Amino acid sequence: FSCNLSDLLCCLLGLLYQEYRDKSTRQEIETRRLQDSQTDPEETSPSEESPSETEPTSTTESKAAPQINLLRNSNSRFNLWQDLPEIRSSGVLSILQPDEIKLQEAMFELVTSEASYYKSLNLLVSHFMENERLKKILHQSEAHILFSNVLDVMAVSERFLLDLEQRVEENIVISDVCDIVYQHTVNHFSVYITYVSNQTYQERAYKQLLQDKPAFREVISQLELDPKCKGLSFSSFLILPFQRITRLKLLVQNILKKVEEKSERETTALDAHKELETVVKACNEGVRKMSRTEQMISIQKKLEFKIKSVPIISHSRWLLKQGELQQMNGPKTSRTLRTKKLFREIYLFLFNDLLVICRQIPGDKYQVFDSAPRGLLRVEELEDQGQSLANVFILRLLENADDREASYMLKASSQSEMKRWMISLAPNRRTKFVSFTSRLVDCPQIQCVHPYVAQQPDELSLELADVLNILDKTDDGWIFGERLHDQERGWFPSSMGEEILNPKIRAQNLKECFRVHKSDDSQRRKLGSRNRQ
Repeated sequence: FSCNLSDLLCCLLGLLYQEYRDKSTRQEIETRRLQDSQTDPEETSPSEESPSETEPTSTTESKAAPQINLLRNSNSRFNLWQDLPEIRSSGVLSILQPDEIKLQEAMFELVTSEASYYKSLNLLVSHFMENERLKKILHQSEAHILFSNVLDVMAVSERFLLDLEQRVEENIVISDVCDIVYQHTVNHFSVYITYVSNQTYQERAYKQLLQDKPAFREVISQLELDPKCKGLSFSSFLILPFQRITRLKLLVQNILKKVEEKSERETTALDAHKELETVVKACNEGVRKMSRTEQMISIQKKLEFKIKSVPIISHSRWLLKQGELQQMNGPKTSRTLRTKKLFREIYLFLFNDLLVICRQIPGDKYQVFDSAPRGLLRVEELEDQGQSLANVFILRLLENADDREASYMLKASSQSEMKRWMISLAPNRRTKFVSFTSRLVDCPQIQCVHPYVAQQPDELSLELADVLNILDKTDDGWIFGERLHDQERGWFPSSMGEEILNPKIRAQNLKECFRVHKSDDSQRRKLGSRNRQ
């Protein structure tokens, strides 16, 4: 089976990683849509059918596989393992079981996507980084911040791809790839942590250069217009390493779902997944660390304490949510007094371990008049008592700044804002669909069909094809969800996804999720009760 590095790149002729990734995730969405519409999730999906069914030899068969046809056009060159001429001519497809063919496809996708990724990295370096005009415009320090250690990342990708290529050449049927993923993750993938941790500096430097250097802006625009870039932006190339390391973890998860249980291949897939998860978490922490520190310093400068001062800046503290709420004035009997203003504005800063309650004062400052540890907060929703008390909840501080219990009746601007505050203030309370202290057996699920970038700390950024458990939802279009592949939680607009209606598909998604995380028993026990905050 002759398949070297150049062959793999030819297999993806004209397909940059950004395009490959988009097509792959959209195929996943279409496959899941089809499964959801079927009564039996065990029915084979079009992307995973037997070879005779996937051959578009008739109109009927072609219609049965719309998502594959979407990817099989003359421009994309997006091939399945079973479509390769060497595989078709070998006769191996008539020997292998359907499950093994699915597994071969999953492993082949990991290899071909790495080839596409390497091609895009190479373009970032050769077309942008090594451009002579750009080199003359950028100071050495600016170039270093902008491109970071991308040469190291590309070298690691090349070495990884060569090892994958060697494995593919060994046998017409791929034996395994997760053992290679494991070795490279442990020994080489730390370069991703370095690159991704620089992301905040990188984004800031890029924006500053666009603003301050017209010559830089002009050269970048010209380079982006080159046909090589396929209409893709320079920033889409800069973010490639972070997208790849995250996607690689999902590709290993996909392999893990298809290997036979209690097999050697399951063990290597679990090991590879565990190591990749460690790298992805380190990448995420690296990104968050700098922005969190800067944010805490900014908040500290704005606070003036009417009570005993509380040190805000701490390495283990970060902001979860901030914003204005309306506090009810006076005792409950004053509710009906029209001569008094019913509510007064207050401002809350909620950190992962502390709540600070303030009033805004002139000069963009906040006067702190109460505080409490986050673990000593309780919330209670008021029953509907008319329009004036709509979206009102009670916040109880079991021990406030004066070492006593205190209660606040607070009104939010909308139902979603009220629920978001309640869940952030007391994350372990029961939500609409599930108790946070119980294992998820069946609750609503949604798959992401539009990517979403979080705008607030309590929101969750979504990638195409993400599957989430719906923990709560509001009438004004917001969902509180938990992503299955990493148990991250947060709010996002309901318009970003499509609900998965088939209960068998939901159960299958959960079963696969439990299997992926079964190597870490403590993590499996936390599934359904862990809070990202």
